[in-house]
This record gives sequence, structure tokens and C-alpha cells, in this order.
Amino acid sequence: MEHIPAAPETKSADLASAFDEFMRNFEAFKEQNDGRIAQIEKKTADPLTDEKVMKIGMALDANKRVLDELVLKSRRPALGRESKVLSAAELEHRSAFDAYVRHGEATGLKRLEGKALAVSTGSGADGGFLVPEETEREIGRRLAQVSPIRAIAGHREVSSNVYRKPFLITGAASGWVGETAARPQTDSPTLAELSFPTLELYAMPAATQTLLDDSAVNIDEWIASEIDTVFAEQEGTAFVAGDGNNKPKGFLAYTTVAESAWEWGKLGFVLTGADGGFAASDPSDALVDLVYALKAGYRQNGTFVMNRRTQAEIRKLKDDAGNYIWQPPAVAGGQATLMGFPVAEAEDMPDIDDDSLSVAFGDFRRGYLVVDRMGVRVLRDPYSAKPYVLFYVTKRVGGGVADFDAIKLLKFAAA
Repeated sequence: MEHIPAAPETKSADLASAFDEFMRNFEAFKEQNDGRIAQIEKKTADPLTDEKVMKIGMALDANKRVLDELVLKSRRPALGRESKVLSAAELEHRSAFDAYVRHGEATGLKRLEGKALAVSTGSGADGGFLVPEETEREIGRRLAQVSPIRAIAGHREVSSNVYRKPFLITGAASGWVGETAARPQTDSPTLAELSFPTLELYAMPAATQTLLDDSAVNIDEWIASEIDTVFAEQEGTAFVAGDGNNKPKGFLAYTTVAESAWEWGKLGFVLTGADGGFAASDPSDALVDLVYALKAGYRQNGTFVMNRRTQAEIRKLKDDAGNYIWQPPAVAGGQATLMGFPVAEAEDMPDIDDDSLSVAFGDFRRGYLVVDRMGVRVLRDPYSAKPYVLFYVTKRVGGGVADFDAIKLLKFAAA
């Protein structure tokens, strides 16, 4: 009986062995898929071959999940590794914050409200205190590692509730003139103002008093590690499909039009040529059309965005020369590529279905903007879930499309 690779286990795998297993599974996948394609061309398709390809693909996906988890762990730096020397004010804030989290002693933080640090340590209308600056930076670094859209999007930090960005839709006219020739008056530029409100994102990790009393536990690192995945999951959903109601507006929530009818304020799409899938003939052509729907200035920094299930389907496609257009990462911790462009896995992207917008391609650094309001606030609650101590952690985040020409979508439809 032919061996079908089994899904790996996270506990026993290390980064190198997980990557080796992933590459072995990919070679097995190519071998079986080549056989499947040959059978289809000869009109002798065997259902057993399809089943083998599917099982190997599932094992490959499971192995990739393990690899991603191990890479993520290796990239998460522990707090306290930085060599930066804290100022007296920063040390005072950190010490006061530690006393508040461990024992509920807020006197130190309240005293700081009357000092120059009041802006960065004061309590808000809902109570609570801002975390120390180095803890906030660590949360931001962790989110950038875990949140797929944040990792590729543009980023701004603001101190207000709304970030407003003017954008030049049409520039002033320009041209060549001679040294003594008259300079004609240029047309006025057309500007649009984009508004990105920041909305409150919260998490509520719990701890025992025993853990808080343990002086060996780094409280700053514990808070950051408890909320990074929770925040990243909420952000991931909002940045992709958020409706803008008490959350950021995702790029799929904007009006979409055929690329031939594109205009500012809408995202353009190209068609696959088949409802709920790729065209039977030359299926990869739709991806080529998607790439070249993007202008060259954006295309050179392009990234594909899709979920794992869509990626599993695209993994089966070849170009005209018979080469697989999807390629695994060259090294552990690297990104898979599609037609030479990196692939970002965003599980909130829709599965392939009739009229679904399951693949995005663009320069997300210019196309989508994530806005963070400075400050992460913590409110200690020892009463609601005794004997546990709850920590209501909030930060304000906004997001939306910043350049409608920088992102294109693939629509799985015939027309």
C-alpha cells in the first residue's frame, strides 16, 4: 500500500525537521498531482488518485501550520532583552504599573497623573492605566508577527481618535518647456480626504493571584503574550471584511467593480472565467491577468492574499511550461511564492465559491493603512470571576483602504 504522509505533531517537531517534512510532502504532492493531470489529459481519471492528492494536500497544510507555529515562537522576543537603559521616569512608571497589576495598588500610577507623564499614564473614562512604553512596543511587534494583514499593510501611529489623510487623485499638469518659453498655467490638483477612525479592541486575560505573586513571572511579557493572538484574530477579520461599524473597514467591504470600469473609491476585479472555480482551459491565466491589472509601480511590491484552502487549490496549477506556479518557501520561516510574488495567508479571506473574491493581489503597504492610537490600557478586575483576576486590556485600532489603485481582486465567476 502506498504511503500517504501523516500530519505532523507540534509537540515533537522542531523548526528544521518540520521544514524538511514539509518539503518531502510537497515533493509527494507534485508527484501525485502530475499523475492526476496526466490521467485527466488521457481521459482516464482515477478517483483514487484524486483522493491521494487531497490527502497529501491536507498533510501538507497541517505541516505548514506546525511550521508557522514554530516560526512564530522563534520570532517572539521576550521582554527585557533590549539593552536600552530606562530613564528614572520610565522606571517609576514600570514599577508603579507592576504594583498595580500584581496587587491592585494604584497609588503610584495616580501620583504620576500629576506629573509630566500624565498624558501617557493617566486613566481613561472607563478606568485603568496605560502600560509602560516598552510593553506597548512589544505588543506592537508581536501583532506584526501574528496578524497577516498588519504585517504587509502600511502603518501610522496617532494620538487622536481619527487619522485624516489627504490623497492626490489627479496631480497638477506637467510637461517640458524650453529655457525661455512661456510656462503655461497648470491645472489644479484634485485631492480626496480619507478618514480612518480608531475603534476600541479589547481582550480579557485571566490570572491566578498565585501567578501574580510569583516574582519570577515577567508581568509585562505575560500580558503581551496573553493578548497578541486574541488581538491578531480580531484584527485579521476586521482588516479583511470589517464593515466599519465599531471596527476597521476591511478591503473586501468596499464597492468592487470590473477592472475595465475601475474608478477611485472602488476596488477593481478580474474574472476567473468560471463560476466558483478556475477555467477548465489555462486556469492560471486568470492569475496572470490579476497580476498585470496592477500598475508596474505597485506590482513590484505585490503580495497575494488568500486563505489556506484557496492556496491548496492554486497549488495544483501549472504554467504553460509545465512548472508549478506555487512554490514553497526556500528556507524555514520564509514565505511561499505564487508566480514569484509572496503569499500572505489570511484565514478570513473567503473560500472559493460562486462570485467569491477569494484572492487579492496588491501593494498593501500603499493600499491598506492600519492606524494605531498610542496607548494600551489595562483595568484590573479581581471581583467578577473570583478566585481569578481579570485584566481588561484595550487598544484603539483603525484601518481602511488608502489607495484604491494598489489592490486588485480575483472574482470566481464567468461573467
